[in-house]
Amino acid sequence: MNCCVLTGSPRPQGNTAALTAPVLRVLEGGGVRCRTIRLHGRDIRPCTACRVCQRDWSGFCCVQKDDMGEIAEQVLESELLLLATPIYSWYCTPPMKAALDRLVYGLNKYYGGEKGPSLWAGKRVALVTTCGYRPEKGADLWEEGVRRYCKHSNLTYLGMLAGRHLGYDTVFLTPELELQAEAFGRMLLERCDPSRAERGGA
Repeated sequence: MNCCVLTGSPRPQGNTAALTAPVLRVLEGGGVRCRTIRLHGRDIRPCTACRVCQRDWSGFCCVQKDDMGEIAEQVLESELLLLATPIYSWYCTPPMKAALDRLVYGLNKYYGGEKGPSLWAGKRVALVTTCGYRPEKGADLWEEGVRRYCKHSNLTYLGMLAGRHLGYDTVFLTPELELQAEAFGRMLLERCDPSRAERGGA
């Protein structure tokens, strides 16, 4: 199984990377091939709603020749999409939002003269999120937005792992939070391959 990790943090070694690492360790230990794409610094232009992408149902296709074509290919080649982002103003970071806007148009052929298919229907989506407020107050809008995004795109939402940062002078990835991240990774393995539960997680 392939997992595409889109990470929206501007800090390659920040809290989001720290929380994602135990999840990926478990996934890779379970035989999942994971590829991480850092969105910050990539050429991801805003969607202009020109709808040219709706004329071709064979793939992503976009008049803007930036990095989103490559990113969309990686998403399409994966069974699991892991969105890892800190929360900025109660939602994901700008590069993540721009990528999601481009994907929802480029892969859902719903918006042309004739309604077409969702090219990524059935893929699984999970969230790794870091925030400064309690997750139920800091990350709830982000999670609800992704739930609706998945329903609209015919994707399967698996859940969110959220870690709260209590301050710059505190340790973020505590042993307890690392255990939660590992448990989240095991849950993803079982949800993506239900037969693992029958085999005892092997």
